[in-house]
Amino acid sequence: MKNDTPNFRTSLAISDESSITVLGKNMATELLGKIAFGELAFWLMRLRRPSPNELRLFEAVLLATAEHGLTTSSISARLTYHSAPEALQGALAAGILNGGSRFLGVTENVARMLANAVEQLQAHPQSDEGWDEAARAVISAYPKGEPIPGIGHPMFKNGDPRVPVLIRIAQEEGLAGPHLALLLGIARVLKEKLGRELPLNGAGVNGAILADMGFPVKIVRGISLLARTAGLLGHLAEEQRNPIANDIYRSIEDRVDYTPPPA
Repeated sequence: MKNDTPNFRTSLAISDESSITVLGKNMATELLGKIAFGELAFWLMRLRRPSPNELRLFEAVLLATAEHGLTTSSISARLTYHSAPEALQGALAAGILNGGSRFLGVTENVARMLANAVEQLQAHPQSDEGWDEAARAVISAYPKGEPIPGIGHPMFKNGDPRVPVLIRIAQEEGLAGPHLALLLGIARVLKEKLGRELPLNGAGVNGAILADMGFPVKIVRGISLLARTAGLLGHLAEEQRNPIANDIYRSIEDRVDYTPPPA
C-alpha cells in the first residue's frame, strides 16, 4: 500500500518523550552550559560550529546592533506595549517589523551591494588603489542623489564609534575580507569625490563583515533583527518598570497642527 504521508526534512532539531536533539547534539547533556547563545545562533544558520575567531567577531556584530537608545524600533515596541500590555509578543513584533531599508535592513542592503560587486571582479585587488577603482564602479552604478547604503549616520556626524572597533576585531581575527576592503574603498572614494568625509556606519560595516564571514545575503537582515531583539526586550522591561510610552504619545498629540483639507 502506498504511503501518502509526506516527509518533512529538517537538519536542525527533533524532540521525543525523553530528549531534545539540536544539530545532532543532545540539548541537555551536550549543549546546556557548554555553548553560548551566539554560538548556537551561528551554528543553526551555518550548520557548523564557528571557529573561536568567527565567534568573537559574530558576537561583536550582534552586540554592536543590539541597542543604542530610543530608536524607531524601540519607540514602536513601547507604544505597542502601551496599547496592548497583555500581549508582549505584539510589542516585540512591532519593534522587529520596524526593521526595514532605512533602519536595521541597511546591513542587508550593504551586504547585497558588496556581494554583487565582489562577484563581478575577475580578481581581488591587492592594494587600496585597486579597491578604490572597484569602489568607483560601485558608486557610478548608483543614480545621482541616491544614498549609498552603509555611508553616513544621522547622529554620528564625526564617525560611528563602533566602526573602528569592528574593523579592528575583524582584522585581529583574520576575517577582514574583500567585502570590507571594498566598503573601505567606497568611503575613501566618496571623501575624495565630495571633499569631505562621510563616515561609515555600524550597520554597513556589519554587512561587510557578515558577507566576508560567508553568511548568505538573504539571512543578513535576520541577524540584525536577532541582535535588536535583545535591545527591544530591554526597552519593554524598562517600559514595565518606568513607562514613558504615554508621554511619547501625548507629546505628539500636543504638537499636532491640524489643517482642514481643501473644500
